[in-house]
Amino acid sequence: MKTDTQDTRPPVVVVCGPTAAGKTALGVRLADHLPVEIISADSRQVYRRMDVGTAKPSAAERSAVCHHLIDVVDPDESFTAADFVCQGRRALNDILQRGRLPLVVGGTGLYIQALLHGLVDVPGGNSALRESYLQLEEQGGKGTLHARLQNIDPVLAQRLDPHDLVRIVRGLEVHALCGRRLSEVQAEQDGQVSPFRVLTLAVTLPREDLYARIDQRVIQMLDAGLEQEVALLLASGLPEDSRAMQTIGYREMVQYLKGVLPLDEALRLMQRDTRRYAKRQLTWFRKVKSIICLDSSAEFAKVLKLIDSFFYAA
Repeated sequence: MKTDTQDTRPPVVVVCGPTAAGKTALGVRLADHLPVEIISADSRQVYRRMDVGTAKPSAAERSAVCHHLIDVVDPDESFTAADFVCQGRRALNDILQRGRLPLVVGGTGLYIQALLHGLVDVPGGNSALRESYLQLEEQGGKGTLHARLQNIDPVLAQRLDPHDLVRIVRGLEVHALCGRRLSEVQAEQDGQVSPFRVLTLAVTLPREDLYARIDQRVIQMLDAGLEQEVALLLASGLPEDSRAMQTIGYREMVQYLKGVLPLDEALRLMQRDTRRYAKRQLTWFRKVKSIICLDSSAEFAKVLKLIDSFFYAA
């Protein structure tokens, strides 16, 4: 019998953590024991035809458990955090209505935050201002805007890939329009009550083990046909400077295919930049309240017990 103090909000489990830590494998393994469906919280797995370089779940993994928010747009289409919230909330409600457990799995902290807490209350975009920033980047060279953001909002700058112009420009734009740091607005949002009852688990590994797995995964991507995947995307007319192609792995392969980088250097940069990305992800997730860090491979029984008791708590 429920008491007045019990939390009746719908339950959502989040499995987050850095790239290559084993989030997908954990989600699929949990599906063998619990009635879960996975909502992918990955800002690049939404793109069709970008499979190898985004480390999408395999066909076998996707047949083992239903995945949502994968392959929803073409690489030349726009897909924002607002789009993710809209489609993600729809998937959440559908899963819950069918009596199943939504399992949000991914490493894009912004998407997870927006899905569970809503979008931040900041001014809308300003096309003229945005264009002026892009012109500054073109005139000053790559990294110009990221350096500017470091002076204005160092916390946000630390989270973002220096190549992620869309989010860098957004941070500069918000500060210019309302005089506030976007990272501060996002921190305030974290303190707001979510419409969901959330259990957040972080898949962790010792840093040296994580970096070794990242380096090996990049090699496996090359063996699996990353070069051919990028070549086909370019042949289809996708601009090399499009947002989708600024993803780690794709941008380096573009430079290799153009003859700008030798393959070994492209590989080195992919591994280095992925390690740096993982470090930014770790920084993001450390600030999440009530996060439980676990070694999913060594502590699977504990993970299963936590989710089982959480799902059936209420």
